[in-house]
Amino acid sequence: MTLSSYSDVFSISHEREHPEDIHPGDLVRTGENYHPHYEVVAVNGDKAWVRNVQNGADSLALLARCRKIAPSLMMAAE
Repeated sequence: MTLSSYSDVFSISHEREHPEDIHPGDLVRTGENYHPHYEVVAVNGDKAWVRNVQNGADSLALLARCRKIAPSLMMAAE
């Protein structure tokens, strides 16, 4: 299952302006959305296997849409 969003429906690009290395164990959000938060389980090519930290649901996401979450932002959301 690939995450679908308004970006897919309306062909909106959320490409990052700078490169960002995403690795297993990183906490990320997708695109400009601030929630939900995901933990990266695995990375392969241009996709990441991610797990929703609130409900445990697994999905696939394009790496280009993943943004690392600063630990201070994660604590503020709890």
